[in-house]
Amino acid sequence: MPEKSTLRRRSNSALLELKPLLDQINDKVEQSDYIPKDPVQFMHAFDNKRDQEIAGFLAATMAWGRRDIVVSKVNDLLERMQYTPFDFVMSYRQAEYPVFRGFKHRTFKPIDMHGLILTLQEVYRRYPDFEAFWKECYLAGKSDNRPFLGVFNERFFRLSSDLAPRTRKHVSNPENGSPCKRLYMFLRWTIRKNSPVDPGIWSFMPPSELQIPLDVHVARQGRKYGLITRRSNDWKTVNELTETLSLLNPDDPARYDYALFGIGALDYSLPLRYHLNKV
Repeated sequence: MPEKSTLRRRSNSALLELKPLLDQINDKVEQSDYIPKDPVQFMHAFDNKRDQEIAGFLAATMAWGRRDIVVSKVNDLLERMQYTPFDFVMSYRQAEYPVFRGFKHRTFKPIDMHGLILTLQEVYRRYPDFEAFWKECYLAGKSDNRPFLGVFNERFFRLSSDLAPRTRKHVSNPENGSPCKRLYMFLRWTIRKNSPVDPGIWSFMPPSELQIPLDVHVARQGRKYGLITRRSNDWKTVNELTETLSLLNPDDPARYDYALFGIGALDYSLPLRYHLNKV
């Protein structure tokens, strides 16, 4: 059944009135001083592409909860990997499992990190880098008319040599309705070019096809300002919000993730007259 909603949607003309204000906030938030407070810092910590993509993927996968705690936990994980992500992944063996002993973040446990590392190891045994694997999934999604993150989820876990069933829940799948916030945050980091924050080391897809990383802050502001009308934080809502923001910037709709996050979590604000819904 369609989702019942009493939320109003901002008209296209009213949306365009909002654009310069969102752009202004975005320009203030998307600055280099954002990096040390955010898990994206772990991509900036390395120069080698394979180190960057491994550190970024693990950091994004763990990006659940307060940013300072996430940063602390990712740092703990990378310290256990001697801050050499690619070398650690490629040399990791079952007997080295104790290196993760005592590691915990939210519902992440040592068995989850063990399975993810072995899966990444198999990716690098078969592909020159992580981007090549993502590109294959992206093209397969196009060919099969599926969300390519669904293809990624399916093929990523198919590669694993030792994966606990519980670990699958840590990598989302849009075909199950998930908003895939952490995966699209990772893709924002890797795909967007010429950003003071996002490293933009990959080119397999255009920024115009990025979806918004939908967290609770972004979703709340999206509803307040009439950018979305759905009340569920699910894949359909991600598509609705991204489609709306594409009207403001069709080449880079995910740019507004910074503005909406800034309004929701960093004390930036818009005038009260722009509030459309009570949330």
